[in-house]
Amino acid sequence: MTEPTHPRPSAPDELGFETIVYEKAPPRATITLNRPEVLNAFDFRMLREITRACEDASWDDDVRVVVVTGNGRAFCVGADLKSWAADYLGKPREYWKWFGAFKDMHDKLRELGKPTLARINGIAVGGGNELQLACDIAVMVDDAFIRHVGLEHGSVPAGGATQWLPVFVGDRRAREIIYMCEQIPAAQAAEWGLVNWTVPAGELDAKVDEVVEKLAAKLPQTTRYAKQQLNFWRDLSWHETVNHARDWLALSMLGDEAQEAVKAFLNRSS
Repeated sequence: MTEPTHPRPSAPDELGFETIVYEKAPPRATITLNRPEVLNAFDFRMLREITRACEDASWDDDVRVVVVTGNGRAFCVGADLKSWAADYLGKPREYWKWFGAFKDMHDKLRELGKPTLARINGIAVGGGNELQLACDIAVMVDDAFIRHVGLEHGSVPAGGATQWLPVFVGDRRAREIIYMCEQIPAAQAAEWGLVNWTVPAGELDAKVDEVVEKLAAKLPQTTRYAKQQLNFWRDLSWHETVNHARDWLALSMLGDEAQEAVKAFLNRSS
């Protein structure tokens, strides 16, 4: 990907993405995570490509709403633990760089100045739930679930979950989600405020279209500033904690607990 000379949007096919599909059909841009073989788990390239797509959407005045979704049966299951085992366990300096890309993705998504809609087409686990929490609103298929498993796999979910779950669902439920590592079915996710709507899979696109149409009809500059104001509590909790989390999690890659947990998971999955 070449660096632009001005903040001007590009045609999606000029950006050379490999792990996401980026489409623009004004007033909508859609970012589709496209690693279905690993349930759309993040690798470093995907994080960078999402960041660049968000940047492009922020520069395109014809884009009024950004939709984030996944290809296949999952929305996103967070970090690619196979990649972690190969590239980051025992290598805190390398993990610190990886987490920087994760943080950049979140910042670009949350700060692109337009409403963002998570189209949760399947399960959202770990960093996948953090990705949908970073969006403004969310619609979810009714046969999917949300789950955090970091405390079983040697990683504190401090890339959004520890910061934002208390804002979304309250302190006690946030602790339940993080500590218990249990599935939160779609209906319960909606009841708790983790998502706005749940619909059958066959109605997902119609609901997304309806929400996009309503969002796109709003005044763009006024909406941008309303979003900035609404981000206050999320930004406060995020910026006060995320860089500390980045350093702690990087150092945790040296510890026996994280290394043994990731290796045990991969052995079970193989």
